[in-house]
Amino acid sequence: MPSDARVHPSALAFERVVADYERGRPEFPDRAIGFLVDRLSLAPGRTLLESGAGTGKLTRMLTPSGVRIIAVEPLPAMREALSRNLPDVEVLDAVAEDLPLGEDSVDAAVAAQAFHWFDGDRALAELARVLVPAAPIALVWNVRDESVPWIRELTGLIEPHRGDTPSHRSLRWKAAFDASDAFLPPQLTSFPYLHATTHERIVARVLSISFIAALAAEERDEVAEAVRRLVAIGEVMFAYRTDVWVSRRM
Repeated sequence: MPSDARVHPSALAFERVVADYERGRPEFPDRAIGFLVDRLSLAPGRTLLESGAGTGKLTRMLTPSGVRIIAVEPLPAMREALSRNLPDVEVLDAVAEDLPLGEDSVDAAVAAQAFHWFDGDRALAELARVLVPAAPIALVWNVRDESVPWIRELTGLIEPHRGDTPSHRSLRWKAAFDASDAFLPPQLTSFPYLHATTHERIVARVLSISFIAALAAEERDEVAEAVRRLVAIGEVMFAYRTDVWVSRRM
């Protein structure tokens, strides 16, 4: 795998699986998007920073608001996919902890499926620098709904491979807010989300997980086969909960 000291070593595995990421990962429910547009006041004439933008799964859903989006993504393959998907969006090769932006230059910020990868203290310090006073920020995650038995079994197949890879579910990322005197404590709003997908797209979704992508080829194949045995053939409704945490610069 390539080396990039700016990012967590486990995140480098995403470079291997951009096609699986695009094919298998869900976007976000319309209600959550409407909530983000409202809470972040997204509209023409405003500037939104998206850190850890990946291939643009959230970016493409926010562009209809007319807001100017500055998408930050350090991994080349992800960044290239984002630029192909959204050629009119400004995409920067940078990390959340070191933003090539001026002070008080951004009206709002968002990170989807990403903040748990950041050095939270440094990322919040950078956000405090580039955001205008009282600017809102939102952190978004699609979370598997493990009240569904087969999804709970799917998690059981995945998690033994995690090792020390960061997890949003641990809520360790919240410690940066607890220690910050620049941001209000984030408040959670959740939205149920049934994602219409297929057997093979769920396999791709699992293979797009960083610590699964980092496995040796034989182990990845074993995981893929286990997922194929577990998931029903044909169209499948994958149950998620979309968590949106909103804070504000003080």
